[in-house]
Amino acid sequence: MVPDALAGFARVHADLVVHDEQGGFLRARSPAPTRRVGIVSGGGCGHEPLHLGFIGAGMLDAVCPGRLMASPHNRQVFDASRAVARGGGVLHLVKNYTGDRINFGIAAERLAHEGIDCARVLVDDDLASESAESAAGRRGTGATVLVEKVLGAAADTGLGLRELAGLGAELAGRCRSLAVASAAHTAPATGRAAFELAEGELEYGVGIHGERARRTVSRPPLDELVTDMTEALLTSLGPAPGESVIALVNGLGGVTRLELYGVARALALRLDGRGLVLERTLVGDFVTALDMRGFSLTLMRADTETVKWFDAPAHTPAWPR
Repeated sequence: MVPDALAGFARVHADLVVHDEQGGFLRARSPAPTRRVGIVSGGGCGHEPLHLGFIGAGMLDAVCPGRLMASPHNRQVFDASRAVARGGGVLHLVKNYTGDRINFGIAAERLAHEGIDCARVLVDDDLASESAESAAGRRGTGATVLVEKVLGAAADTGLGLRELAGLGAELAGRCRSLAVASAAHTAPATGRAAFELAEGELEYGVGIHGERARRTVSRPPLDELVTDMTEALLTSLGPAPGESVIALVNGLGGVTRLELYGVARALALRLDGRGLVLERTLVGDFVTALDMRGFSLTLMRADTETVKWFDAPAHTPAWPR
């Protein structure tokens, strides 16, 4: 399924991307000429439009798609990085999963051996997986899209590798996400739900690979649910009244746009009530989990420079602006 889908994606968006089938990656056909550093990301398929949809001017130079919900091989990352590295090197944007960390890390070592400067930005925004008992740390989820957008615009201004890596780490630290689901995704191998929930139950803190949450709750009214999620994110981020944020209201694959706008309304009202400035809101499917019926909320604390880069032009298959 994955190879056919990648070929179809490349055919549909042939004006924007080039598919290197042998290397196992896709790259931007017309990347920004002002960049000194190439940007590469990737991860398992099943989360579209992440990452493929954000290849192009203003965002990613190359993407390495893995198999369904599995990390790309380090060979893919190495080949993609070598293909798009600029004079200033290459920056890896990596979601915090063990397989991704290992494979991007091996690729970075191989790049160093060839004299290509490489740095990493690790995205670890998922509040539900935060635990002192876990050595793996928070998972990387919805914030990946926001970091890819802002960092891509910053790279277009000609920032160097160390500047971008520092900015990326700061951006990732200013993001938190939380996801809920009322039904699991369909497991392609079995055609059955990856996990079962009773009528009226909600998985609170679900992962984008179908990881069960720590708790299953009775489904509350939407306003109550969004308020609870928003308060959890704000408690972790700690923005002061008057501070600006950018929000992502993200469908996990099985929720209608109509429902997501209802979520966006509840989120905006809660942020208004906390005296925060909601600068921008993205609504739609950006980081999915196949057809999971659920949504995630992501908040990024945003200063003036961040908003400017968020608003900068981008020309990719899936960026909406």
